[in-house]
Amino acid sequence: MNDRVILCIGTKKGVFVAESSPARREFTLRGPFGQGVAVNATLIDSRGTPTIYASSCNPFFGMKVLRSNDLGHTFQETQSAPEFPKGDGRALANIWSLEPGKSEGEIWCGVEPASLFRSRDKGDSWEIIPGISDHEHARQWQPGNGGLCMHTILRDGDRVHLGISTGGHYLSEDGGETFTAANKGVGAGFMPDPFPEFGQCVHKIAGHKDAPGRLYMQNHGGWAEWDGPGGPRPDIGVLRSDDHGHTWYSIARGLPSDFGFPLVVHPQDPDTLYVVPLEPNTRTCPGGVPAVWRSRNGGQSWEKLTNGFPDRDSYFTILRDAMDIDELPSPALYFGTTTGQLWMGRDGGDAWECLFDALPPIHCVKVAVV
Repeated sequence: MNDRVILCIGTKKGVFVAESSPARREFTLRGPFGQGVAVNATLIDSRGTPTIYASSCNPFFGMKVLRSNDLGHTFQETQSAPEFPKGDGRALANIWSLEPGKSEGEIWCGVEPASLFRSRDKGDSWEIIPGISDHEHARQWQPGNGGLCMHTILRDGDRVHLGISTGGHYLSEDGGETFTAANKGVGAGFMPDPFPEFGQCVHKIAGHKDAPGRLYMQNHGGWAEWDGPGGPRPDIGVLRSDDHGHTWYSIARGLPSDFGFPLVVHPQDPDTLYVVPLEPNTRTCPGGVPAVWRSRNGGQSWEKLTNGFPDRDSYFTILRDAMDIDELPSPALYFGTTTGQLWMGRDGGDAWECLFDALPPIHCVKVAVV
């Protein structure tokens, strides 16, 4: 019986773990682990014995992966971390994503500079996946504001979707052996060609098991007022695909801004999704009023969720991996801010409360019911 809600919170100063009963009345906090080192990626792998993973990327002492087999009471380093082959010319700068692989014990890892690695032994050894890491486009990708990061790994059977900033969306239909740029309809505001083959600054991609072929994307929007080459590019920030990511179209109409980072899909309803619009220049809440926006019809219309948030003078920034949703019958959302607040939205985001208000800057949030 699943009787614990586990939150894994990656911050600028290490990783924290919070635990509650399914009633979610109170969370106990433990940590930080990997103290003083930025954690940009975490994973709660609930296959078999639940295992928590966290990146620990120190610019002086190198890249590490931390692993916990006791739900975050203790962490140890795995025997190794991803590493580029000798003579490759690239050096690992950060770990941006950790996702379950095909079989138990298999972990996929997206890194900076944008490349993909796989472990088959719970992180103790790693191999590079050449189909994307050595792709003909790879040496042409350019770093975005957060670096040249492979931040999204979305597996769907033999299909693998990758989000790269700034590379765009890449699709494999053979289990990760080969990849193709799949960005038809995905705009880029910072390039002369508004719809290039690749080079878009994708921020997040999400799907749902009950809607085969459907994907949602938070892209780098905020170009409605652009007056440079190519002209204005409104509504390129929030997108949908109904053909496994081969083509995309905008669902941004009705949002106060099409710029943002996270995107989350309701666990029981593929038509319900959540985004957090931000001002493109400051990366903060429009007008200083925090809000999560929800669509119940696959992006055709949007509603603003503010119950419990401050009604003025709050300038949150929420990063791409800093929002998640649990899978309880009445699910709650969770997000962390770069000013150290961790928020929970009960009843699918209808009522918000701040769980912790003084953590280090929060980079990522993952939740699981175990």
